[in-house]
Amino acid sequence: MKLNVFVLFLLLVALLLSSSVVEVSAGLAGCGKKCGVRCSKAGVKERCLKYCGICCVKCKGCVPSGTYGNKHECACYRSLKNSKGKPKCP
Repeated sequence: MKLNVFVLFLLLVALLLSSSVVEVSAGLAGCGKKCGVRCSKAGVKERCLKYCGICCVKCKGCVPSGTYGNKHECACYRSLKNSKGKPKCP
């Protein structure tokens, strides 16, 4: 009987973990698309995509619309700074 309860507990934990992994994966996929639009006119596209992706994940999928500006749409995205105190997110 104890073994059945333990197995049921493990299955429940596995289900919870897998749902959070799917949620994070979906968020990352959305970040790629949003950052692709955001960085479409960037001079150094690879760097823009890298930092936009980092910011998007930290801000739970929030990326300002358009290719420049509009940072008022995402307070988290706007507030992230690099080590020199300048805006981290493109």
